[in-house]
Amino acid sequence: MAQKPSIPKGTRDFSPAEVARRNYITGIIKKHFERFGFQPIETPSFENFDTLMGKYGDEGDRLIFKILNSGDFISKVDDITYSSKKSSSILPKISDRALRYDLTVPFARYVVMHQNEIDFPFKRYQIQPVWRADRPQKGRFREFYQCDADAVGANSLLQEVEFIQLYDAVFTELGLSGVTIKLNHRKILSGMAEIIGARHLLVDFTVALDKLDKIGEQGVIQEMKDKGISENAIKKAAPLFSLSGTNAEKLNVLDSFLEGSEIGIEGALELSKIINMLEKLELQSTKLTMDVTLARGLNYYTGAIFEVAAPEGIAMGSIGGGGRYDDLTGIFGLKDVSGVGISFGLDRIYLVLEELGLFPESLDQSIDVLFVNFGEEEALAALTLVSRLRTAGIKADLYPTNAKTQKQFKYANNRKVPFVSLLGAEELKAKTFAVKNMSSGEQISYSWDDLDEFIKTL
Repeated sequence: MAQKPSIPKGTRDFSPAEVARRNYITGIIKKHFERFGFQPIETPSFENFDTLMGKYGDEGDRLIFKILNSGDFISKVDDITYSSKKSSSILPKISDRALRYDLTVPFARYVVMHQNEIDFPFKRYQIQPVWRADRPQKGRFREFYQCDADAVGANSLLQEVEFIQLYDAVFTELGLSGVTIKLNHRKILSGMAEIIGARHLLVDFTVALDKLDKIGEQGVIQEMKDKGISENAIKKAAPLFSLSGTNAEKLNVLDSFLEGSEIGIEGALELSKIINMLEKLELQSTKLTMDVTLARGLNYYTGAIFEVAAPEGIAMGSIGGGGRYDDLTGIFGLKDVSGVGISFGLDRIYLVLEELGLFPESLDQSIDVLFVNFGEEEALAALTLVSRLRTAGIKADLYPTNAKTQKQFKYANNRKVPFVSLLGAEELKAKTFAVKNMSSGEQISYSWDDLDEFIKTL
């Protein structure tokens, strides 16, 4: 007996209904991307190994899926390297490509390669899959889609403001109220590390701090100690772990804390400007809150950073995030190109909408009208009407065989078809067709010449 097939952990098949719901989300996101002036691009699913490695920090690098070289790749590994059993030594000899971890680094590579063809500032969006060798869990997959928007070539804070407005516009149309956009600044984090005397351990400090909502204050303190951050330094930073109040009140406390750190004060000033502009513009359905514990582990952020939290009561990680990277393209040789970008977490947004019952019922209707098949001659006449309906933009279909009528109606019910049309021998002679409303049970007959009258009812 053949073994039952399976798929790798952290990946999924998508049913027609799931694809329709995913397309609903991406359709809204894409619409607003384009309304905000972003242009689409696409990049390969895999990149050169050195394009990706070293861009995400140690934790990110470990999660990159490496692709083995073609052919007898192991023959290129010398005996000494092979006997060392060290993956860090063997890997460069057996792999020179990797699946993309996100869309931002490939975008930076794209900008550098096509810089002479691009009009700056360049605003692009990209909706494509990415891969991470992470431990699968609810809302976290090894293969998933990202929906990114980035703007490079200008350092105006108006771009940060615009991206938050973009988040707000998308979540408003999705009907997802109660979303919180958390906001912080990498310069503030640098200032915090400087004030507590842990400037040389900035990455360790921020990586641990970013886990506050996952492992709690004591867990963060322990991780900082394990990374070599002194108890005195942790004690100085502790008051900021539970900073509360309005955004203005938080900024006042932060100004006092960061006194003496030039970079920290600079970050607080930029954050204050962003928040003040957004308060004047007013968001529709999302809440903006400053969170000094927000760090985001990716090394390339240099300015404001964003993270989007699902509505309260929904057990879900972030459903979006991003930030400013002042010299990301510099890693590929193009210096001083400032950029800022955000990402929508499609899979997690899907789960949130599903849990809250926010998907429109119409998404379950893949067909508007199904014609019952009564035989070859009747089917040919029905196909003529089906073609006219399709031309008019109606999703119409004809059952492919003249199976029992009961079976065809059962098929229509399973497909949630709202209208079933009958064109049998009598209707063929009279050049009419009957339409049954599957919800009310009402049945109405129309002349072939009155097809437009039926279309008006849809």
